[in-house]
Amino acid sequence: MIVLGIDPGMATGIAQFEGGALVTLATCEPYRVRDYILGASRVIFEDSRLISHLYTTLPNRAAALKMARNVGEIDAWCKLIVAVCDDLGIPAHGISPKAKGEKLNAARFNALTGWATGSNQHERDAAMVAYPYRGAK
Repeated sequence: MIVLGIDPGMATGIAQFEGGALVTLATCEPYRVRDYILGASRVIFEDSRLISHLYTTLPNRAAALKMARNVGEIDAWCKLIVAVCDDLGIPAHGISPKAKGEKLNAARFNALTGWATGSNQHERDAAMVAYPYRGAK
């Protein structure tokens, strides 16, 4: 069973679990996500569309508009993931960024997952979104 976790964005985080163990972390551009989805048994992704509203304390309108545009881009990457999985017949579902839990630093991530090498925040987020499902059948 290969469970793939994805943190969509301009730097898309990828985490692959096999038999419940974390075996791969990677970062790719969004258009390369299909390459990683091929061969997966199940895909779990952080889905920004599941947040009904965004709270922001941005200081001005320009900053708020930039955030809105960025969120719109990530929503589009979520739609791409769903479309690729549908095309390949691979079950996929999104997890709210809130449901994923807090961001982990490298030390906490390594202690939890047993990962022994480097990682970035996108890769750790991808792993944590799929972590509860890593042993799913």
